[in-house]
Amino acid sequence: MPLVREGRRLLCERGHSFDIARSGYINLLQPQDRRSKHPGDAATVVAARRRLHDRGVTAPLLRAIAEFAPTTRGDVVLDVGCGDGFYLANLGRQTGFDAHGVDISIAAVDAASRRYPECEWVVANADRSIPYANARFSLLLSITGRMNSKEFRRVLRDDGRLLVGVSGPDDLIEMRRTRHDRVSRTVDEFAREFTLGRRHRVTTVAHLDAGAMNDIMLSVYRPSRTQPAQGSQVTFSLDLLLFRPV
Repeated sequence: MPLVREGRRLLCERGHSFDIARSGYINLLQPQDRRSKHPGDAATVVAARRRLHDRGVTAPLLRAIAEFAPTTRGDVVLDVGCGDGFYLANLGRQTGFDAHGVDISIAAVDAASRRYPECEWVVANADRSIPYANARFSLLLSITGRMNSKEFRRVLRDDGRLLVGVSGPDDLIEMRRTRHDRVSRTVDEFAREFTLGRRHRVTTVAHLDAGAMNDIMLSVYRPSRTQPAQGSQVTFSLDLLLFRPV
């Protein structure tokens, strides 16, 4: 969907116009794209995750992603389900690639655009469609985010890469009752458009105080705990899957 800027508005080829927020992000979300009045992560959740990032809790995961799927300045990268932009923007700052993020949460994208103005941030429902042209990107990221296989393939170049991160079986195991291995299901979901090239599991342990524990409880969708937490050891784990287009 080609877009043309006119002041603080965007015009698309179909005649629709969209707002550019004061913080710089583009809001393409339409009423039919919403399942609730405020879709996606709420501002309280976004803030809790940001505090965890700022504490350095997710730094080992970021380093593992950077090593597993190295980028160059010539890459054009889209993070689908980008949240507050932590992974995309920090990877981009390492190599200077052209960075774009999309998420359905206005609160998350607003936080991303305020903190990382060098990237392009878009509010849209990527479950329906990704608002970019065919074969636009050399690398797609989906870090515990959206998985729209057909749209991923459409916007990815034939020689591009897709990096998917799913929670490992031991991720936040201290706060959950069961372990789930999501790799097989994820590979099956992408099997028509992609083939798995490599996989790697990264696991790290953090010793957190009560405030950080409560931030985790805010940011986890279905924690087994419901009471305020005391300081504790917490495991973070990601299965990283690197796909190539079929």
